[in-house]
Amino acid sequence: MRLLVLGGTEFAGRAVVEAALGRGWDVTVFNRGRHESPAGVRSLRGDRTAPDGLTALADGEWDAVVDTWSAAPRAVRDTARLLRDRAGRYVYVSSRSVYEWAPAAGYGEDAPLVQGAEADAGQTDYARDKRGGELAAVEEFGADRSVLVRSGLLLGPYENVGRLPWWLGRIARGGPVLAPGPRDLPLQYVDIGNHSEWILGAVEQELSGPYNLTSPQGHATMGELLDACVATVGGSAELHWTDPEVILDAGIEPWTQLPAWVPPGSDMHDALHSADVSRAVATGLRCRPVTETVADTWAWLGGIGGTVPMGAARAVKGLDPEVEAKVLAASAQGVPGTTP
Repeated sequence: MRLLVLGGTEFAGRAVVEAALGRGWDVTVFNRGRHESPAGVRSLRGDRTAPDGLTALADGEWDAVVDTWSAAPRAVRDTARLLRDRAGRYVYVSSRSVYEWAPAAGYGEDAPLVQGAEADAGQTDYARDKRGGELAAVEEFGADRSVLVRSGLLLGPYENVGRLPWWLGRIARGGPVLAPGPRDLPLQYVDIGNHSEWILGAVEQELSGPYNLTSPQGHATMGELLDACVATVGGSAELHWTDPEVILDAGIEPWTQLPAWVPPGSDMHDALHSADVSRAVATGLRCRPVTETVADTWAWLGGIGGTVPMGAARAVKGLDPEVEAKVLAASAQGVPGTTP
């Protein structure tokens, strides 16, 4: 297979490149050259936002294109238009953010989508940008040759968002750790390796259309995720499970200040951890145990010195130590609703 990856040096794109190389595919990457490309690929340089920035893609043919673009949809439109007669399939890595907020628990790919997105738009907000990218891919390649990967929470090596790496770093510091309850809170996420393998399988199977790509509901729990972090890192960390009401009353923001966690029974939990992924499972999605995802991420962090290479415009994730200490102190004093 001849694969073109637009980007290919960070997180989702890099993982796709490495998985494709592992299958013996012929891989080309196209990017601005700000990060070193993986060994074994053909590298093309260009800036999709600049005049004549696609010149390096003027020649060449590929069986499939994988695009992870998250900004102005017109960049997807321009690239797809240039490649539509020279590539077999266009795989656009989108997001479940394209659904109209807040989707009901158990929502599938036919749930209502955000309004106001356009294929030729400039950059607006994340949800409409991703939906606009979907529209651009379908507009240029047609519904039968485009795959819309509506990814959920991505975890694993190369993460430049700072979610799982923050938890691992916090637990590595040791001591009492504010663990957001309940322990059995179900999570939906997808290991970056499983994400990549499904994408390549979609190319091989000549799939088309939208797919919610994340683990089945309850593949792991908050307790299993943090227990895996403690077991992997070792050290002196002690998880202090704390009721959601106490966390929210302290002004702590779900999802960002306590990555991956959102309170049970909320519209956030329905939207982020309760999607129907039966289409992806039926077409080959396999999900590794959370212990393996955590261990691989920790090994990757160790290999790069423990500092996460945050992506551009990424919001800082994690909880301020002073806020954590204050809530933990209240817990130690026996404030109702906390579990030391």
